[in-house]
Amino acid sequence: MTQDQGNSGTVRPDVSTRRKELFAFLVLAFGIWPVVAVGVVGGYGFMVWMWQIIFGPPGPPGG
Repeated sequence: MTQDQGNSGTVRPDVSTRRKELFAFLVLAFGIWPVVAVGVVGGYGFMVWMWQIIFGPPGPPGG
């Protein structure tokens, strides 16, 4: 990997590395994590639904 040093002595990554990192961030931020979030919330809702089918809804017992 080629790295360029500016006048201040800091190391700057080359353009292709920055482009790959930006692409990876965009895929994660707008592709994978929204799908994971919907899956987690949907899975939790399904789990609560099944729990209530088996054990009944929350609240005092019917009398």
